[in-house]
Amino acid sequence: MPETGATYYDRQEVRNRDEREAAIFHALPGLIRHALDTAPHFADLFGGIDPDAVTNRAALARLPLTRKSDLIELQARHRPFGRLNATPVTRLARIFASPGPIYDPEGARTDYWRFARAMYAAGFRSGDIVHNTFSYHLTPAGSMAEGGARALGLPVIPAGTGQTELQLRAIADLKPTAYVGTPSFLSILLEKGRELGLDTSSLRKALVSGEAFPPALRQKLEGEFGIVAFQCYATADLGLVAYESSAREGLILDEAVIVEIVRPGTGDPVPDGEVGEVVVTVFNPDYPLIRFATGDLSAILPGISPCGRTNARIRGWLGRADQTTKVRGMFVHPRQVHEAVRRCGIDGRARLVVTQTAGRDEMRLLCEAAGSPEGLAVRLAESLRAATGLRGEAELVPPGSLPNDGKVIDDQR
Repeated sequence: MPETGATYYDRQEVRNRDEREAAIFHALPGLIRHALDTAPHFADLFGGIDPDAVTNRAALARLPLTRKSDLIELQARHRPFGRLNATPVTRLARIFASPGPIYDPEGARTDYWRFARAMYAAGFRSGDIVHNTFSYHLTPAGSMAEGGARALGLPVIPAGTGQTELQLRAIADLKPTAYVGTPSFLSILLEKGRELGLDTSSLRKALVSGEAFPPALRQKLEGEFGIVAFQCYATADLGLVAYESSAREGLILDEAVIVEIVRPGTGDPVPDGEVGEVVVTVFNPDYPLIRFATGDLSAILPGISPCGRTNARIRGWLGRADQTTKVRGMFVHPRQVHEAVRRCGIDGRARLVVTQTAGRDEMRLLCEAAGSPEGLAVRLAESLRAATGLRGEAELVPPGSLPNDGKVIDDQR
């Protein structure tokens, strides 16, 4: 836990960049050796590689990638984690199931997902009470935030998702000062609280993630409700990757990761400033993901943050390198769209259109079908929810009306 009144979470955040780079690449061979010895996937993938030779970014860039998009298939062959885990299943603290399904391990260490650093940068301090609206059901987001708050010594209201009125009554009664969750749900809570006359004024700070955080929504939260909100970038596989500080200039990389930006479809790093796919190596002894290709797009920002933290920064989430997208904090894969359509016996083209209205993500499944079979649109919407875990609308369109471009998910946000 940081010292009382400290500006930074720890000294690591303000290390000389050369010192940080030297420390990371001094530790990397040990991580690779640990993965080779304990995680069979990496023993197969890195066969013949000398860990002691991987001591700089050029050598790291020569290692093969493990793609998030391949996890479903890898885990289907070898349950539950595709042989990527170094800690045996029976010694883990939790096992999560994300959409796909993709199974994610949580080890027994304090703040396993390293969220305390992002919370501290967002102004979370002793005396705060945290209202955590990330899901506690199967997916790890609730546990990520809970672990960070507990590492800072902060009590948590484990609100989870839904039950808006009950959550508002808890906020009015318990007066939490800090919010964690998606920005759209925070907006929904505040608007509903105003409508019902329930007091949400205790909330003064927020750490949001799981979806886009447009400037208009940030300004609304601060201007109308007095809430200063910061964002972070995390995944269910890696935990925290990067976080925002008071400088509000990009997202600063976590101290326990190495981030490369590579040309999509390859493992080749691109020059700083160029948009490419985010590839992460995380120093996690339980789940040592090395050169893990997230499918997300971003770019490295030049220089260091005006807040004084010296680690590299990324521009934030700039889209997907593949067609997988994130809706209301949940990944949606093209395979799930195909599954929803197949269940309804449809052979025509289909496209999932993702938009955003008033800060809330919306899904609309367009499906080619001759005529308008009675009840088919309703069945498609139900099938979409069963396949993705998210509500959406369905619409039948004439055969041949969707473009012949291979696109399954059209993210228009």
